[in-house]
Amino acid sequence: MKRSATVTVLFLLASSAFAQSVPQEGPITCASPVAPDDTERSLKQRYGKDAVVQELPGAEGERYKGVVLFPKASDRRIEVAFTDDKAGRASGLTLRDAKTSRWTVAGVTIGSSLADVQKANGKPFLVSGFEWDYGGFVIDWKGGALSRPLQGGCTVSIRFGGKTGAPRSLSGDGVKAASDHAALVKWAPVVTAIGVNFPDK
Repeated sequence: MKRSATVTVLFLLASSAFAQSVPQEGPITCASPVAPDDTERSLKQRYGKDAVVQELPGAEGERYKGVVLFPKASDRRIEVAFTDDKAGRASGLTLRDAKTSRWTVAGVTIGSSLADVQKANGKPFLVSGFEWDYGGFVIDWKGGALSRPLQGGCTVSIRFGGKTGAPRSLSGDGVKAASDHAALVKWAPVVTAIGVNFPDK
């Protein structure tokens, strides 16, 4: 009986230590909480039931298979994409579909304002026109801090959106607006998605 209780305690301590070793919030880097050499299998081993295979939305209505970390907690959710359909190696991760996030990337998080991102970049940047499939993405960091790869070589992509539809002057393919443009500042979009893209091997 005593031995059984000791084994149980040791198991609980090991489980607790394992759970604490898996990051659940904080800064995202090129190596954590997902690394470029991660696979579907390694993520499932590390995160257990908090790593679930799902179909995820891609560009122009396409869908792809990925792994979602923390699928039941929108403020911790991370979508992981892979280089191929066999989930052989992670190609990057995305934060989206949340009002807030416990994760940050280069000082930016879901819900950050234009001013927040401009401060992180160190200078104004260009955003694509809104209200289309690729709308609201930063298309040129203008040589700012966010244009440079993070330590480890991964790059950052950011998308903005608003609580209401964008003004016509800011909408459509081919439209570009500087982050300090008066109409864009007045509309006050916030970060709705952040991508961390791993370098090709």
